[in-house]
Amino acid sequence: MIVYVAFGGMVATTWVQIIKACLLLGGATFMAFMVLSSFGFSPEAMFRKAVDIHPKHLAIMAPGGLVSDPISAISLGLALMFGTAGLPHILMRFFTVADAKAARKSVFYATGFIGYFYILTFIIGFGAITLLMDDPSYFKVAATGAYNKVNDLLGGTNMAAIHLANAVGGSLFLGFISAVAFATILAVVAGLTLAGASAVSHDLYASVIAKGKVSEDKEIRISKLSAGIIGIVAITLGYIFENQNVAFMVGLAFAVAASCNFPVLLMSVFWKGTTSRGALIGGLAGLASAVVMVVLSPAVWVKTFGFPAALFPYDNPALFSMAIAFVGIWLFSKIDTTARARAEQGAFEAQFVRSETGIGAEGALAH
Repeated sequence: MIVYVAFGGMVATTWVQIIKACLLLGGATFMAFMVLSSFGFSPEAMFRKAVDIHPKHLAIMAPGGLVSDPISAISLGLALMFGTAGLPHILMRFFTVADAKAARKSVFYATGFIGYFYILTFIIGFGAITLLMDDPSYFKVAATGAYNKVNDLLGGTNMAAIHLANAVGGSLFLGFISAVAFATILAVVAGLTLAGASAVSHDLYASVIAKGKVSEDKEIRISKLSAGIIGIVAITLGYIFENQNVAFMVGLAFAVAASCNFPVLLMSVFWKGTTSRGALIGGLAGLASAVVMVVLSPAVWVKTFGFPAALFPYDNPALFSMAIAFVGIWLFSKIDTTARARAEQGAFEAQFVRSETGIGAEGALAH
C-alpha cells in the first residue's frame, strides 16, 4: 500500500475506496438478508434465540460490554459521533469534488450509506451469536468437548463476521467476505496514508517550512517519501497492537479525530472569534492530550505494554481531550490580538454565508 499510494496518488486511492464500498455494502446486505431469512425475517425471533444461546442471556440486550462505566460510555459515544467528522481519510474526499454543491450532495449520499451499513451491523452481530455459538466447528474445543462460547472463537472475536459468512453462504461467500475485509483494510490504509503524506508535503512543508516557495515536483517527492515513513510507522504499531480488539482500536482512532480535527472544524465554521493561532494551539492540545491519555490508559499501558497499573483510568479519552481542545481554541483565540487575528475575525461573516449557502463559493483548486 505504500507503493500503491506513492505512485497512484488520489486517483488510485479513490478507485480502491469505490470498489471496497460497493463490495462491502453488497456483502453485508447479503449476510444480513441470510441471517434474517433463518428466522423468517423476524428480528424478534433472532433476538430471542440470541438471548437463549449466549452465556450472558438477557444482559446482551443491555448497552455493550466494551465499556463498563458511564464516563467511558459517554466518552466513547462522543468519539464515535464527532470523530467521524474529523477522520482524515473522510475529510480528504472534499478535495475531490467540483464545488460546494457537489460536496453537499456527496455528504448526503455518504451519510445515507453509512447509516444503512450501521443498521446491518447489529443484524450481523446477533446473527453471529445465534448461528455460531452452538456450532463447535467454529471454536477451539477441548479434549472433553467443552469450549467457551465467548473467548474460544477460532481466530479471536474479530473473526465473528468471517465465520458468519461461512455459516450463511458456505466457502464461496466466506472467500468473498474475506476478500472484502482485505479490500476494506487496503482502502482505509490507502486513505490514511495519502492524507498523512499530503499533510506533511503540502500543509507542513510547502505552506509552513517553505512558505509557499516550493515546486510541485519537489512537493510530490516529499509526499512519496512521507508515504513510506508513515507506512513504516503504521507497520510497527500494527505489530505492537496485534492482539487488541478491532472495535476498541477503531474507537481510539475516532477519539483522536474528535479531539484534534473536529473542534477546529466546528469552531472555525460557527464561532466568529476563532483565529489561526487559537485553532493551531487548541488542535495540538487536543491531539497531544488524546494520544497521551490513550497511551496511559488500561488498554495500552497495562494490556499492551504490561505495566501493573494504568496512569489514566479510562480507555476512551474523548470526553477529556475534546474539552481541552475546545478550551484551548477559545482561550488562545481570545488572547490573540494580532492584526492577522482581527482580519480573520472580520472575514467570518462572508465565510459563514458561503459555508451555509454555497453562494460565492469558488470551484475546486489544484492541491
